[in-house]
Amino acid sequence: MTLPSLPSAESSVSSESGYGVTPVSRRRALYAGVAAAAALGGAGLAWWRLQPRAVQAGAEQALWTQAFDTPEGAQLAMGAFAGKPLLLNFWATWCPPCVEELPLLNTFHRENKANGWQVVGLAIDQPSSVRKFLARLPLDFPVGLAGLGGSELGRSLGNLTGGLPFTVVFGAEGRVLHRKMGQVTPQDLQKWVALR
Repeated sequence: MTLPSLPSAESSVSSESGYGVTPVSRRRALYAGVAAAAALGGAGLAWWRLQPRAVQAGAEQALWTQAFDTPEGAQLAMGAFAGKPLLLNFWATWCPPCVEELPLLNTFHRENKANGWQVVGLAIDQPSSVRKFLARLPLDFPVGLAGLGGSELGRSLGNLTGGLPFTVVFGAEGRVLHRKMGQVTPQDLQKWVALR
């Protein structure tokens, strides 16, 4: 004896429009559209939040009056870097993109110091962690131990979220020319060399 076949789920859904579009596929398209809109909205919000904001009034001048301890115990006076272009990088040993970009910044420093470029790293980290890190990966450019005060300095220069890495490019006259939240790329460095 043969049992009658039951209609499949696909055959039981009829096409209302006559164009072969089923209500199930319309619902999936609607869900996909809502999901895509939410993803774009979230990405847009994240992008907006990570963009550097305006430099606070007086922040540029305040930078040149600050001094930080170095891992070796000396003083790193920021005023000593005035008068030449400066790439100021906020980083930490616990920040993977920071650690990844340090060799690139070190190469930039070696290749461009003869052209007047300076690089300073401000570590937003525990001094002991920075010393251990630099023992494994020595850097040719000066590093200051900025601690939590470095986070405040970064905020005053437009890094409201306190994210790392954060890089600020100053011209020879001491004014901010460019800022970047996130890992520096070789293309960034090429553009910045032309700013001076």
